[in-house]
Amino acid sequence: MSDVFWVPLVRDVITVSGKDAASYLHSQLSQDISSMEAGDARQSFLLEPTGKIVALLRVTRGGLDRFVLDTDPGFGDAVAARLSRFKIRVEVDFELTTQTWRAIRNLGGTSIQGVIPAWRMDGSAVDVFAGQAAMPDLIPEGSWEQYERERIAAGWPAMGADVTADMIPAETGVVEVAVNFSKGCYPGQELVERMDSRGSKAPRSIVRIKCPLGTKQGDDVVVNGEVVGRFTSVQGEIAMALVKRGTIV
Repeated sequence: MSDVFWVPLVRDVITVSGKDAASYLHSQLSQDISSMEAGDARQSFLLEPTGKIVALLRVTRGGLDRFVLDTDPGFGDAVAARLSRFKIRVEVDFELTTQTWRAIRNLGGTSIQGVIPAWRMDGSAVDVFAGQAAMPDLIPEGSWEQYERERIAAGWPAMGADVTADMIPAETGVVEVAVNFSKGCYPGQELVERMDSRGSKAPRSIVRIKCPLGTKQGDDVVVNGEVVGRFTSVQGEIAMALVKRGTIV
């Protein structure tokens, strides 16, 4: 197991508040929001009505009428704009800020108050508001390269690098974490549900892949002399890549 470490983590944060906050987010996001209790955190997609991705984000319930949505830096404006677009006769407000948190990886059995599960929500990757974090001395500060290596190893895509606005959830490899198939309707649901019910495969998808040293983001993925995709995130000899359906890498 890799050693525990922490790094500063910049996030775009949208605070959603108001008496209709829970019901409105439930109607807009791919995740089940109505069943969340205070302190719960879940991954979710925010989609356009076409099913294209606005953002992959995390939802944390702070209280009865308050939620915190966080996403990769540079995508908060799009999230706030998309949520505001369908805000009709509901009492809900949005506040967008950019915050620096602490990302703690390979936490193991160490107990830290106020942590929020990250990535695949399995407990080994957690984040905490920097202002609230009393970090044990045994957890050293790591490097961004360490963070990226852990992210790629976990198969967690980053907005802008691995996930872009022309993609659909089925291409990301995280539908099982970010979509609830038993909740009610939300914009973009038709495409998500249709692909799942038919067992349809996306024409391309994000995968973890080994790569030669020196590979760069944006380089072609070549298998048996054929270009089958492109590298989207690279850290040393491991990477994430967007490749054609049926590609064996």
